[in-house]
Amino acid sequence: MGPRPIDLHLKSLKELGANIEEKHGFLICEAKELRGTEIQLDFPSVGATENTILSAIFAKGTTVIRNAAREPEIIDLENFINSIGGRVSGAGTATIVIDGVKNLHDVEHRIIPDRIVAGTYLIAAAITKGKIELSNIIPEHLQSVIYKLRESGCIIDLEDQRIRLAAPQKLIAVDTIKTLPYPGFPTDMQSQMMALMSVSDGTSVFVETIFENRFKHAEELARMGANIKVNGRIALVKGVKGLTGAKVSAKDLRGGAALILAALSAEGKTIIENVKHVERGYDNIHGIMNSLGGIIIKQEIPNED
Repeated sequence: MGPRPIDLHLKSLKELGANIEEKHGFLICEAKELRGTEIQLDFPSVGATENTILSAIFAKGTTVIRNAAREPEIIDLENFINSIGGRVSGAGTATIVIDGVKNLHDVEHRIIPDRIVAGTYLIAAAITKGKIELSNIIPEHLQSVIYKLRESGCIIDLEDQRIRLAAPQKLIAVDTIKTLPYPGFPTDMQSQMMALMSVSDGTSVFVETIFENRFKHAEELARMGANIKVNGRIALVKGVKGLTGAKVSAKDLRGGAALILAALSAEGKTIIENVKHVERGYDNIHGIMNSLGGIIIKQEIPNED
């Protein structure tokens, strides 16, 4: 996906009072104590926001994070920390405040449903012109994805923790899909949506603003017959009538998921290599897809040794 710098993480730790030194390819971080301060993130990074919150829990005084990430996972982290005795407020907004504490205690916590996994299964139904019902879902977390799926012609019904999707027989191309920090369209759903648009009626423009090299799946989709042209952070997708099976390779987690979605709708057999990337983010994806009517066989490749 291109460089994933940790400069925002290190900058925040330093502002809290940590001494960070790089030696022989390692980062050595030391601090006798951390002290609360005001931190302005140059970009609303999810990881940097989470690391700063975690670092500030035991810092002396109050820490204020400005331009913080607003993803639902940040809110879940705040709820967890507060349940174990921390003092965090503002998660879900651009400003988060952490008052340092001295002790935490045990608790039982249930994490929120994975919105990206849910979005992937919704697109699986859409690309195969099928129907699906997902439960234990927080629809609000998927609003940007739901909006684009409705644009493509999908009929979606929402309840408290349930989503039902019925795909149209003819998918409509969505004009523009631009990835943005939450609540914008998630970069982690860009590749899956590209697979869907590759078999839609019309032309779609994808603009990737988060990572500079997150179109590696485009070349693999093209092997299956997709009409995709990439220029830097912009991809032009002209829908085709159908895809055909081919031998492809998963270059990253979400790109691999997109290839599985494309393969489900393609004519013939598709072989996807390097599925280890996909398994980092999906539990038993082949079994779940098979339970929905897919035909996926997972094969272990023996070591050449």
